[in-house]
Amino acid sequence: RPICAFCAIGRFYFLEDFMRIQLSDHFTYRRLLRFVLPSILMMVCTSLYSIVDGVFISNYAGKTAFAAVNLMAPVLMGTSTVGFMIGTGGSAIVGKKLGEGKKEEANEDFSFVVYFLMVLSSLLALIGYFLTPSIATWLGADGEFREDCILYGRILFLGLPLFSLQVAFQSFFVVAEKPNLSFLVNLGAGLTNALLDYLFIGVAHWGLEGAAVASVIGQAIGGLVPVIYFLCKNSSILRLGKARFSWSVLGNTCSNGSSEMVSDLASSLVSIFYNHQLLSLAGQNGVAAYGVMMYCNIVFAAIFIGYAIGMAPLVSFHYGAKNNGELRNLYQKSLILMGISGLVMASLSEAIAQPLVSLFTGYDADLTTLAVHGFRFFALSFLFMGVNIFGSSFFTALNNGLISALISFLRTLVFQTASVFLLPLWLGIDGVWLAAAIAETLACVLTCSFFFFERNRYHYGKAKVEAAQ
Repeated sequence: RPICAFCAIGRFYFLEDFMRIQLSDHFTYRRLLRFVLPSILMMVCTSLYSIVDGVFISNYAGKTAFAAVNLMAPVLMGTSTVGFMIGTGGSAIVGKKLGEGKKEEANEDFSFVVYFLMVLSSLLALIGYFLTPSIATWLGADGEFREDCILYGRILFLGLPLFSLQVAFQSFFVVAEKPNLSFLVNLGAGLTNALLDYLFIGVAHWGLEGAAVASVIGQAIGGLVPVIYFLCKNSSILRLGKARFSWSVLGNTCSNGSSEMVSDLASSLVSIFYNHQLLSLAGQNGVAAYGVMMYCNIVFAAIFIGYAIGMAPLVSFHYGAKNNGELRNLYQKSLILMGISGLVMASLSEAIAQPLVSLFTGYDADLTTLAVHGFRFFALSFLFMGVNIFGSSFFTALNNGLISALISFLRTLVFQTASVFLLPLWLGIDGVWLAAAIAETLACVLTCSFFFFERNRYHYGKAKVEAAQ
């Protein structure tokens, strides 16, 4: 029986017995999609933070405030990558130990990495809070624009520990065989943020400050509810409790999760480069237009990332259990799903570019025209994005942080940086919009090469699987 009211409510609302799918199961397409669907919906709900903020800020607070959020967002997202690192890296270790039958060790490692994340993210929050004015100046903001950057940045830095926990638990909920819980917690956080945005910005007219406070309150729900759940007696296979400090666990967690951290850090840095180029080519309108694309990108990328989060513990478990046939099954089905999804998302993006952009910039015809034109180029990146995100997550789940980090590092920092600085030399501002698509194409070639050369080492290749059977 649950030992607190929260857990009693959770057993009813979180649908724990809706569909009992275990990591050790065989996965058909239907079963795989049902297992990862909560993680996908969870990521989409999480993306509501930025999207709802963007819509309200742009339409109620104005273009300057909207540009300030977009200028600070890469820095804020960059610091939150510690949550992705601990979540993805730690879940790979915990999932592998569960596959090996070491349940007690898995729980000790789970508790240790969560406690470590609490301390690390709190330190980063303090540092970020005091450095916000310097960061805003370094990014090129001045006057009212700089003041908006400082206001928004400082409030969001205070919520960094909460957001980092929310991000990390997205992976741990899946390892605990409770993806539905993760979805519902993040849905509650997202709906809270949306409602408070309406109240604070639309009704109370608090502007940028209201958007920031609404985001932090939503993050508090997403970060603290999972902590309470895992501290209480529950029906999952994981629980927060006694921790065992281990340098090797910490090192493996950071190295395994470094690919996701590198990817997000690199994406944040690349966004800064985009803003730099666009400020020089199109001024604040360019930064605002790129911000619209990033908000749209959040939704589509969230689907790919959600699939990767939901699928990774399955790969870790079957790799640890040496179930080579099921590992190959997951690999093949994932590639097919990512390929089809990429084609659908790119086509859909092209079709709905105008109404999607108008949600943010309908009040400014010139800005809308610029953003729609750029988004049609940018949307081509969705064709191969899913394969690349899956590839990085797949090798993380196999406890190969090096290959995963290489895919992430080259895909984001190297290929996109080179594209965003070189393409405008020949294509002008269109080169900036096209940079993401070129980078994803090059990264897909790299990812597929790693798939091919590593297939026998990890036994997801056909010859090794048949030999094992």
